[in-house]
Amino acid sequence: MIKWRKSSYTGGGSDEACVEVASLREGIGLRDSKNRDLGKLEVRREAFAGLVARVKRGEL
Repeated sequence: MIKWRKSSYTGGGSDEACVEVASLREGIGLRDSKNRDLGKLEVRREAFAGLVARVKRGEL
């Protein structure tokens, strides 16, 4: 079973308009919390780590 959690970078626990993340067998899953039925985007762990690093540096 996939355990989804709301990203701490997109509004926190009570904000419905955010991104959810999950650890998957092959990488990291991302999905829109308001449109879960649209599916998920799966990225390699290295790519996700790079994205998070850029966000933390204020590049995005």
